Amino acid sequence: MTAQPVETTTPSLWTAAHEVDARRPRSLQRQLGASDTVCERRAAYIVAGTAPSDETDKKAAILGTYIHEGLLGAARSEYGWLVERAVADSTIKGHIDAVQLDEATAARLPARHRPKVPAMNGVTVEDVKTRSTYLWDKTRRYGPTAAELRQVYLYADLLRSVGFEDVQGQRYLSKLGPLQVEWIRFRFVNRDNGEEHIEEFPFDPMEATRARWWVQRVLELNSPEEARRDFDGPGLDAICDHCPFMTACWGLPKTPGAPVQTVLIHDDADRAQTLADYVRGHELETEGKKIKKLARAKLTTSPAGAYGANELAWGGESPKWAVDVQAMVDLHEDAAIPVPMVPDEDRMVTNLKTAGLAVPEVKTSETTPKTIIVRPFKA
Repeated sequence: MTAQPVETTTPSLWTAAHEVDARRPRSLQRQLGASDTVCERRAAYIVAGTAPSDETDKKAAILGTYIHEGLLGAARSEYGWLVERAVADSTIKGHIDAVQLDEATAARLPARHRPKVPAMNGVTVEDVKTRSTYLWDKTRRYGPTAAELRQVYLYADLLRSVGFEDVQGQRYLSKLGPLQVEWIRFRFVNRDNGEEHIEEFPFDPMEATRARWWVQRVLELNSPEEARRDFDGPGLDAICDHCPFMTACWGLPKTPGAPVQTVLIHDDADRAQTLADYVRGHELETEGKKIKKLARAKLTTSPAGAYGANELAWGGESPKWAVDVQAMVDLHEDAAIPVPMVPDEDRMVTNLKTAGLAVPEVKTSETTPKTIIVRPFKA
């Protein structure tokens, strides 16, 4: 017996998940958080105290939070790392995913609070990010985004300038005062298959200053409308699609059904510049296709393997399947469906689908085209 979907009064677990998420400290805080610095305009709305204009679907973000809690909870219990610790000053605040203390710094804490696995090269600030398989190769190739770098440098700079926030549950940490953060670590986790990718690098004071300058610029704005939009808008960027200030930021198109980006065109000068952008994009696309086409031809007989920074693999060449006309005729007769006098493949397929029968297929001698797969090489 096959279970069938039925109307039910059973509540959705996602309703509960969204309610719980809305009560999290990060959702309730009104001061600008380091994780809010993904877009200048969005940060400006938060600083101005603007009420959200849109209800967004947070399923992906909530799943990311659950993965964070599970993995970081394991790091806390097994390694003794400091997890989800608050940092703040008068301009910005946040919760650091993980802080790995070195032995010298840990020695200043009671023995029960010292890490089982201390940092080898100085205090390390870690940020955990989840990614879909769709973005995985891009992450491995290019690493953290500019916004992700800004976020983690704000965390690290808060630790270096004021230390842990003096709040319940971590007062013993606030007594350490400012810490000399030496390393930054990003840990990317593929939420589809669990694959892990780690990037570590020394703390860069210039990057921290640049992140602080970014925040200061937002704080000096007279209104959110003066702030820059850092993404291309709903329908073109997922960040905008899920932004709680999407409508406040972009408004509505003057023509119903038109892309909201049409609000960016005010006069003929805007049209001239946009047309020039279009032509430039077309030229870049044409040149890119030409480069790829030549490279693909040159690599046709190359064996799969790692070459420099990239890994070459081959796909495709799988058997092709075609509709088995004779088997369809037999199915028509068995099911008492009239067989067209002249075999009509499209009509027969429609008949079988209407009758709820599977369309039979047969493997042919043809194969799908050979496809090239290029991804970042990971030793």
